[in-house]
Amino acid sequence: MFVRTVEPAFYDTDALGHVNNTRLPAWFELARNDLFRLFTPDLDPRKWRLIMARMEVDYRAELQYGEEIEIRTYVSRLGNSSFTVSQEARQGGKLTNLGHTVMVHFDHDAKQAIPIVGELREALESHLQEEPVDA
Repeated sequence: MFVRTVEPAFYDTDALGHVNNTRLPAWFELARNDLFRLFTPDLDPRKWRLIMARMEVDYRAELQYGEEIEIRTYVSRLGNSSFTVSQEARQGGKLTNLGHTVMVHFDHDAKQAIPIVGELREALESHLQEEPVDA
C-alpha cells in the first residue's frame, strides 16, 4: 500500500464549506503516481504503458478544510492485462471516500492490451490487498 497526505487548500472548498467533490479524482490521480512508477519509473509520457478504462468514487462523508487527508492506494484486483487500483481518502481516521480505477497495461503503438508478467506482476502483487473492513 502507498500512502500520501494531502493538505486541502482554501480554494479546494466550495460554497457549502467542505472540500469540493471534484478534488477527489485529482488527488486520487496524484496518489496513483506511486503505482505508475512501477510501469514508467521516470513518468515520461513518451514511455507510458497504461490507459484508464474506468473510474468511480464513492462519497461517504464530507471532507473539511483545515485537516490533512490521508490517501491510501493499493491494488484490489490483478488480471491478465488489467488491474484495479483502490484508493481510500481518510480524514481524522475516518474513511470518507473510496475510489476504484481500472487500469490496462497497454501498447500505444499496437493499440492493444498487453499481459502483465514477470517483475512487474510481482511488484503489483506486493501491493495487492482487499478493501477495508469499514468500506
